[in-house]
Amino acid sequence: MLSLKLQVKKLIKLTDDLDDIIRGCIEGDRKCQEDLYRIFSPGMYSVCLRYASDADEAGDYLQEGFITVFSKIKEYRKEGSFEGWVRRIMVTTALQLLRKKRQMYILNETITEDRDYEVPDIQYYLDKEDLLEMIRVLPVNQRMVFNLYAIEGYNHTEISDMTGIPENTSKSHLHRARIALKEMLERSSRRESERLKRNG
Repeated sequence: MLSLKLQVKKLIKLTDDLDDIIRGCIEGDRKCQEDLYRIFSPGMYSVCLRYASDADEAGDYLQEGFITVFSKIKEYRKEGSFEGWVRRIMVTTALQLLRKKRQMYILNETITEDRDYEVPDIQYYLDKEDLLEMIRVLPVNQRMVFNLYAIEGYNHTEISDMTGIPENTSKSHLHRARIALKEMLERSSRRESERLKRNG
């Protein structure tokens, strides 16, 4: 088995040759497809995991996403980074698979009232190592909107276009997700404080 140092060197070499790898994928070269997968799958798996309920589901999103990447790679026009292009495909794939499972829509949650939601400041916990695990606990609609808005950087109009849910429903899901995450962190903080007191 290769040492971590050798693995890193190999990945750097693959990244340096990315244009050749992309060209090979366009031509259907199996080795180039394997190289592309090796370079991008770890990061893209993390993207998929944020939308999935568990590791198996994330793996399904990843596989379907790469099938789309290889089938559409001829359409890549070098506008923006290739990694960004792949990432958008992974997000779109996750949303499509969620839609197929009919998990994305809760009809009685549609909000027609035109209002802005106050959103608690979550900056202080965005860097927490357990944030991903907390996101995965959220109901699927809240998890989806939180990822698209807070992590991917889409606005509510774009989220509405991507998912088919009304903008105000998107705002509501984001509001509820942030409240839930804040409450989870506060509970976690209280438990940690109590543990330190007991052991102190």
